[in-house]
Amino acid sequence: MFILKNLLFATAKILEIACNLYFWVIILNAIFSWVNASPGNPIVNAVRIASDFVMDPIRHRFNLVLGMIDFTPIIVIMLISFLENFLVRTLLDISARL
Repeated sequence: MFILKNLLFATAKILEIACNLYFWVIILNAIFSWVNASPGNPIVNAVRIASDFVMDPIRHRFNLVLGMIDFTPIIVIMLISFLENFLVRTLLDISARL
């Protein structure tokens, strides 16, 4: 039983770290779009590729661009927060009860 407890705890912690990292990728992408970062920079390209992987499907399904403001990063950040607060905490609670 302790193996399942440790597995759930480790999975929750990995998901928590992944959510935090992806949160900062989304924030960096928004900052890069505001300052017109050089598209030739490999860091800018990596951040855009990583963030567009999730934001492009949301942009295509819902028209979240009003004028020159794109609200897609806000929606993605809310989804990340939901995952972190619901899924990670649920896994941590289950592992604590085992």
